[in-house]
Amino acid sequence: MNSRKLNDQFGLSHLINSIFSSLNLADTNDYLSLGQGQMRECVVLIDGMGQDAINKFADQFSIFEELKQIKTIYTDFPSTTATSISTLGTGVLPGLHGMLGYTVRVPRSDNRLLNALKWDERVDPVIWQKVPTMFERAANAGISVTHVAAKRYEGSGFTQAALRGAKYVGANSIQEMVAAVHLALKPQPSFVYTYIDNLDSAGHSDGVGSDKWLTAFEYIAEFITKIKQLAPAGTRIWITSDHGMINSTEQIILGQDNKLLENVTLIGGEPRARHIYVKAGALAETITQWQEFFGDKAKILSRQDAITGGLFGPVVTQDSSDRMGDLIAIANGDLILVDPARVKEETSMVGHHGGVTDTEVAIPLLLT
Repeated sequence: MNSRKLNDQFGLSHLINSIFSSLNLADTNDYLSLGQGQMRECVVLIDGMGQDAINKFADQFSIFEELKQIKTIYTDFPSTTATSISTLGTGVLPGLHGMLGYTVRVPRSDNRLLNALKWDERVDPVIWQKVPTMFERAANAGISVTHVAAKRYEGSGFTQAALRGAKYVGANSIQEMVAAVHLALKPQPSFVYTYIDNLDSAGHSDGVGSDKWLTAFEYIAEFITKIKQLAPAGTRIWITSDHGMINSTEQIILGQDNKLLENVTLIGGEPRARHIYVKAGALAETITQWQEFFGDKAKILSRQDAITGGLFGPVVTQDSSDRMGDLIAIANGDLILVDPARVKEETSMVGHHGGVTDTEVAIPLLLT
């Protein structure tokens, strides 16, 4: 799948708008033709559970036989948690919400990277991500909005940036999470967002299809089963994800046995989707150098080409443009582009995502 196609498919922005449209929230559209429910809506987001994983492994778990496959939807670029969940949280594409990847440079800083998931106390999350979230809009309209996830995420910079506005209920065990979701769905109208990341974690450490990953998948199946059993009558429970994942077997360490970093001042993004920041005046030379080196192993774009090509959506704000790499590198196949300062961390991971292959961008939309 090419990057342009990502913006021609239905994605998480369409999903969240469609769900809140069913709750009669103003200025939303039912893009996916989900229709009206009974004013109780729940989104279960399973980090790292792409459509490919459903196709290959879901038949091992009985609950998935009970779910309706509504359609396959697609992440926007990059296919990574920080960007995808921000799209779900705001209902707009990355060029507007400005959460452009795992790490990006903070403009007008001392060449500092912002890690979107770990954050930086020097960056105000509400200023960094200015778009009112769907949760804020819904709560202001009188809809009961609740976010159920691990206790450690409450109050984080990322939560404040992408998902602010909901009542946060911290819960760590399946029992705690299911009880919190059940309670939060009692009012009408109500919306609950709940998130689990153990499948993604297992995929990174041991790979998709590994024993650890299958154990995590079993945990997910148990969670969905219990949510389905205990949710109030009339609740629509939507199961989706933020990205899929590939198992990488090929790597290139940037700057090791190559001259790729000779004009580079900072490396951002992640191994499948890099934001590369380049010395002033050296961009054209660097793009040519990277394109010649990688050939068809990676797609190399200038910032301007990425913007005009719609990589981050049809509209890109000045803030988003300022954060974006001067050069965008998107790995093809199962290649990873390794930051020489993070060789141990990045090469020890089996599973990766961020790129534009079908395995990474195609995600399920299931309904209980």
